[in-house]
Amino acid sequence: MLRGRTVLLLLVLWAYLCSHGDGLRALKRTTGGRRGVALTLMGQDANGVPLRRSKRGWMWNQFFLLEEYTGLDNQYVGKLHSDGDRGDGSIRYVLTGDGAGTLFIIDENSGDIHATKRLDREEKAYYTLRAKAVNRITNTSLEGESEFIIKIHDINDNEPKFTKDPYFTHVPEMSPLGTVVMQVTATDADDATYGNSARVVYSILQGQPYFSVDPNTGVIKTALPNMDRETKENYVVVIQAKDMAGQMGGLSGTTTVSITLSDVNDNPPRFPKSLYEFKAPESSEPGSTVAVLRATDADIGRNAEMNYRITSSDGPAMFNISTNRSTQEGVITLRKPLDFERKRSYTLRIQVENSNPDPRFLRYAATTDEATVKLIVEDVDEPPVFDRVSYVMEVKEDSAVGTIVGSVSATDPDSSRSPVRYSIDRRTDMDRVFNVHPGNGSVFMLRTLDREENPWHNISVIATEFNNPRLISRIPVDIRVLDVNDNAPTFAAYYETFVCENAKANQRIQTVSAKDADEPIGGHRFFFSLAHEVSGKANFTVRDNKDNTAGILTRRNSYSRLQRSTYLVPVVISDGDFPMQSSTNTLTVRVCTCDREGNMQLCNQEALVLTAGLSTGALMAIIICVLILLLIVVLFAVLRRQQRKKEPLIISKEDVRDNVVSYNDEGGGEEDTQAFDIGTLRNPEAIEETKQRRDIKPETLNPPIRRTVVLPPAYRDNSDVREFINQRLQDNDQDPTAPPYDSLATYAYEGSGSVAESLSSLGSVTTEGDQDYNYLSEWGPRFRKLADMYGGEDSDGYRDS
Repeated sequence: MLRGRTVLLLLVLWAYLCSHGDGLRALKRTTGGRRGVALTLMGQDANGVPLRRSKRGWMWNQFFLLEEYTGLDNQYVGKLHSDGDRGDGSIRYVLTGDGAGTLFIIDENSGDIHATKRLDREEKAYYTLRAKAVNRITNTSLEGESEFIIKIHDINDNEPKFTKDPYFTHVPEMSPLGTVVMQVTATDADDATYGNSARVVYSILQGQPYFSVDPNTGVIKTALPNMDRETKENYVVVIQAKDMAGQMGGLSGTTTVSITLSDVNDNPPRFPKSLYEFKAPESSEPGSTVAVLRATDADIGRNAEMNYRITSSDGPAMFNISTNRSTQEGVITLRKPLDFERKRSYTLRIQVENSNPDPRFLRYAATTDEATVKLIVEDVDEPPVFDRVSYVMEVKEDSAVGTIVGSVSATDPDSSRSPVRYSIDRRTDMDRVFNVHPGNGSVFMLRTLDREENPWHNISVIATEFNNPRLISRIPVDIRVLDVNDNAPTFAAYYETFVCENAKANQRIQTVSAKDADEPIGGHRFFFSLAHEVSGKANFTVRDNKDNTAGILTRRNSYSRLQRSTYLVPVVISDGDFPMQSSTNTLTVRVCTCDREGNMQLCNQEALVLTAGLSTGALMAIIICVLILLLIVVLFAVLRRQQRKKEPLIISKEDVRDNVVSYNDEGGGEEDTQAFDIGTLRNPEAIEETKQRRDIKPETLNPPIRRTVVLPPAYRDNSDVREFINQRLQDNDQDPTAPPYDSLATYAYEGSGSVAESLSSLGSVTTEGDQDYNYLSEWGPRFRKLADMYGGEDSDGYRDS
């Protein structure tokens, strides 16, 4: 029906174009046995002049082509035809645009268009091309380009593909029916606007009856209620996506969904047993672990955390229980010591419950569980036990040796009741002041005591089982020494004062106080008075202030420094304890000259010296410091001298630090003045006969023998050359240290008046002496000098030298 309408439309268009002027060509569409269309283009007249078209009424601008063509020949697309084409081959058809020449080719004579390759709509859905007809001779276009589209028709050649493979998800256990687990998605590359090629339907291939999938959305849901993780935790669900709306012949793809049931707290903890029995020695310390029990919970993670508590016990406040969070175990620890002789077993009731219960499941089952724990106390041979934690004893400091200070008592807590032996830990009583009776534990004195020296003594008493000496106990004993009034009071300090010559009677010149080493219970009370033997002729009086101080007063109106410069005032100080103790202390008073206000102006020299001088202790400290500094200086000087006398670390003859000898140094030329003295060649007359070579290490014991060198007559007048050669011959021939040292000897001095104009290298005297040099005389005048030197008798004498 579509084709009939198209033909009718073309006929109407043809008629319309033909009625609008001469030379217009109609665009026509032809169909044949193969699918295609023909585009007819406006051409030219016989003279090649383009025909003018007043109006193009309609143009066919779209081809259709199926994808994935599997034929052996090129796929026919359509035909281009111009009404100016008379079939004589004068018109050539040209195709340009997407894929022209590669994917699409055109027969330039007939206008047939073919596709050269199999096309895939998923790669490219349509191609835009342009066609025109040109004159083959002039290559001019018969009309403008016509653009058309080749649209690729889709076929169902792509299966649905899931966005992931596999999927991983989880859903809580005990979920109700229809709980959404997740959604899977599959895509189809086919054209969704053409047919059902891209319409995907989901189905479940594996995972029933536990899960289901929505066929349109791909949403996976639970198909059974209350699935239990403790029964089965992991599920594998296979989902299929099929196109063509799931009809027969549609393509499909699958994916795997791994579903894990996540845990919820739906199980209470349970004890594996209802009765537990543990044993603990009675020597266990408070805080130590005496029992460990563990309840089980089918849940995991946070849902398996539990708490333990003691609901009842026949030993109140004896035990404590806590939860080990890493192992979820109940740990029972001691709060008080165990005693086998007092109680031999304990019974406890332990309860366990979830730490994080889920209210949704509280009504289904009990959330707690209980078990009984029986703890048996094991007997242990224990050390003696003192009846106190510590002892405090008191003794007067004037007590006699052997006085009993107090006693300690310890017993064996075991049923055997072994006797106990006592002793003093001498590490706490190094001076052996006290001792203890080994049988009854009485502590008595071995030495007299002095409270002022040591008011407290801290010792330890050891109790040992008589039958097992390895079991011992120690207890601290603190002994306080009580004070008795055995010390007399004295001045609190050294007092020295002055009195003015113009002093008045009863004038206070000094206030004194007292000190006492004793410590009476009621505190100190001192009494001051002037010594009885001087009270009748005293120049000063003592007034007791009733507050443990006293004032020194003048007794007359004036004093003369010239008559007497110093007065010694004896002051008696007594305490109020029993027995009363007293002492006489001396106050030094110096007579000084004062002004009218009583300010001292002049005193005797002795008073000034004593006032400004240093004490004996300070002088001794200064002297000791000076001696120590001198001793340090002397020791430092002695150590420095000893270090200088020390032998070196390496004294062996095999010391290799200076034994490296180099044999590859040829010297530095004329500028090297250290290796060779070039001045000798420049001035041979200044050479020293005893000068040694610098490039070798001479160690010969015999001095070189000077030998006479006989030179040819031509060189006898050249004294400088003769001495130079003689010296060099002696150095090289007589010095045995020359080999194997490398020495480069340079003989560049020719002297003056050379007839030969050049000097050849001189042969060494170490060459063979029987060589015949007479042939040199036959070489002409240039070698006459050499012939005279080596050919005659003089030459032989030279070689012998």
